Amino acid sequence: QVQLVESGGGLVQAGGSLRLSCAASGRTFSIYAMDWFRQAPGKEREFVAAVNWSNGYAYYADSVKGRFAIYRDRPNNTVYLQMNSLKPDDTAVYYCAASRLVYTDHANGMDYWGKGTLVTVSS
Repeated sequence: QVQLVESGGGLVQAGGSLRLSCAASGRTFSIYAMDWFRQAPGKEREFVAAVNWSNGYAYYADSVKGRFAIYRDRPNNTVYLQMNSLKPDDTAVYYCAASRLVYTDHANGMDYWGKGTLVTVSS
């Protein structure tokens, strides 16, 4: 099992920045990729970004490309999501997820999930 704990959410004005962290513990050697997803009120959960745990290769949803950056700190088993130029549409609960087998933007490919951290962007 892998346990994931997110932190770093909060209230920020439009145009501001936040950095989310996700600390992994347990059988971290089994992680193949880590993702961030988000879910806004009344909407479905959507993919934000993914990083290959081994080589660090990342890819992003079009809605955040150029504004967000995902990167991992392997020695400390932590993945980060740096969010810049935030917009009110970025308001959501952000979830960290880990996959043992695939590098994907599909939520059903994830094996482990954190409980989420709330990001609120005011206009």
